[in-house]
Amino acid sequence: MKTDNHEVIFAIVNAGFAEEVMDVAKEHGARGGTIINARGVAREEAAAFFGITLHAEKEILMMVVEKKIRDAVLNAIYKEMGMAKKSKGIVFSLPV
Repeated sequence: MKTDNHEVIFAIVNAGFAEEVMDVAKEHGARGGTIINARGVAREEAAAFFGITLHAEKEILMMVVEKKIRDAVLNAIYKEMGMAKKSKGIVFSLPV
């Protein structure tokens, strides 16, 4: 069953930051999420190109949210937990 009312938001952050991301998301209407432990892989050239330090251990926070709050949640996470922060987070959404 497809619904046009919801999207899933993925926030990928360095290990230890997913709870903080969830706190930010809750402030903007998200109710909860699922944290998955992950390990990042990338070529050294890619890290040098983007000017980032790679941390192998990652956490992926998945949250299903209503479309009407999606942009607020995405923008808040990016602002508070984005690549310029210690969490080195990226965030995106996909239709459910």
